[in-house]
Amino acid sequence: MKPTLFLRIAAVLTLIHSVLHTIGGVFSSPDPGISTTTWAAMKANTFPVFGLTRSYFMFYRGLGLGITIFLTAEAVVFWQLGTLAKTDAPRLRPVMATFMVAYLVFAANSCLYFFYFPVVVEIVIAACLGMAIATAKAGQPASSSQLAARRA
Repeated sequence: MKPTLFLRIAAVLTLIHSVLHTIGGVFSSPDPGISTTTWAAMKANTFPVFGLTRSYFMFYRGLGLGITIFLTAEAVVFWQLGTLAKTDAPRLRPVMATFMVAYLVFAANSCLYFFYFPVVVEIVIAACLGMAIATAKAGQPASSSQLAARRA
């Protein structure tokens, strides 16, 4: 298999992760009971921040949307890396390795603070990135015609 395929799979999984995070995490409603009480307390407790009034709920929602934005951006980047990997996969190894390590740390964070479904998805994304690295043929830099085409 080629690195492009693994990067495309990582892109699709990351986009799914983004959508499910948004639906299930950012815009979901709390369960009745203590969750609803906590939700109301987060909305009710406001405080000044650099001349603005904010609540803990606003920080919670804003940070959740921030994760959605970055997951979506990563999905786009993985798709773009898949395109670049068709002509020069070995040079992309450091970028793919950075994202792979980040997803392993992301999985550890999810394991500590959330639940197992995102952990599994993040490990699979990291594995796809690892396979993209492993299948990028070493020692085959882009040809001079490919380099010239990139400069144009």
